[in-house]
Amino acid sequence: MLRLALVHTGGTIASRPDASGAVKPQATPQELTESLPQLERFELTVHQPFQLPSPHVTPQHMHRLRDLLEELAPRHDGIVLTHGTDTLEETAFYLHLTYRGETGVALTGSMRHALEPSWDGPGNLWSAAQVAVHPASRGRGPLVVFGGDIFDARTVTKTHSTALDSFGGYPGPIGRIDAGAMGRGELHYFARPEARRPFAPPHAEPKVEILYAYAGWRGEGLNEATARADGVVIAALGTGNLHPDTVPLIAASPVPVVIATRTHAGPVLPVYGYPGGGASLIEAGAVPASFMNAHKARLLLIVLLALGYDHKAIHDTFVRYPDWGND
Repeated sequence: MLRLALVHTGGTIASRPDASGAVKPQATPQELTESLPQLERFELTVHQPFQLPSPHVTPQHMHRLRDLLEELAPRHDGIVLTHGTDTLEETAFYLHLTYRGETGVALTGSMRHALEPSWDGPGNLWSAAQVAVHPASRGRGPLVVFGGDIFDARTVTKTHSTALDSFGGYPGPIGRIDAGAMGRGELHYFARPEARRPFAPPHAEPKVEILYAYAGWRGEGLNEATARADGVVIAALGTGNLHPDTVPLIAASPVPVVIATRTHAGPVLPVYGYPGGGASLIEAGAVPASFMNAHKARLLLIVLLALGYDHKAIHDTFVRYPDWGND
C-alpha cells in the first residue's frame, strides 16, 4: 500500500459558512479526509501545521512547511499539501526553491467551499494524491494540481479570481491527470523534469517589499521602501523599464532592487538604453528578475538574503535563473 501524507493548512477547501454566513476555514483534517473515501487506498498520515486563509500565510509559514515536508518525505511515497488559492503559487514557489526531497509533492485547494453544490475540493484532492505518489513525479519538485492540470511551481499563477480553472501560467501545464479505469488516474507528463538545486536558507525572515509601476510613476515610495526593507522588487513596465526619475533612486539604494515585469509572462530584458530603460536600470545597480513575476522574485530574494548573499551573488543567481542547477 502506498504511503501518502496529507498536509492541511486551511483555505477555501477547508472552509464553510458560519452562522452569520461568512466563509471561514473551519473543517478538520478528518472531515476533509472523509469527504474522499478513495483515500482509503493509501496508508495515510494526516498533518495540520496551521489552519489559515491563504492571505494570512507568510514566508515564515512557508519555511515551516518546507521543514515539515522534508521530515515527511523519507517515510512517504507522496505528499499532498492543501492550501488556499490566493497565495498558493507563492508557497509552491518557495518550496520549489527550498524543498530538497525527492518524494513527489502536489499542492491543491479549491475555488468553492464545501457547502456549495459545485465544490471542487474532493476532485482536486484525489487528483493531487495520485500525482504525488506517481513514480514519474519523483524529483520534479513541488507541483500544483487543479482541475486535472499539473503545473510547474516555477511558472504557475492564479489567472482568475473565481473560476474553477483559475490556475495557469505560460507556457501552460506540464502534465495531466484524468480519471481512468476503476477510478485510478491516467497521468501523462508533457515535459521532462528540469534540473533543480534547492537552497537551504536557515529562515525566511528578510523583509522584501514590492512596488508596482504605472504610467507616470516616478519612484514614489521607493526611498521609503529601501530604508525600511532588506530588499525591494519593482514590478516594472514591459521588459523591465521605468521613468527616468527612478534611475538615481535605484543607484542610491542601500539594499538590492530587483526589476521584474508587471506583464503576465515573459522575461526582463535590459535592451533599452534610454534613461529609465532596462539597460540604464541595470547600470544603476538593479537586478533583473529573468522570467519571474514580482511576487516570485520577492521569494527568491528573501531566500538569498537569508543565506547572506551579497549584491553580486544575488545578481548572478537571478541572471542564471532558472538554470542555476545546470552549471
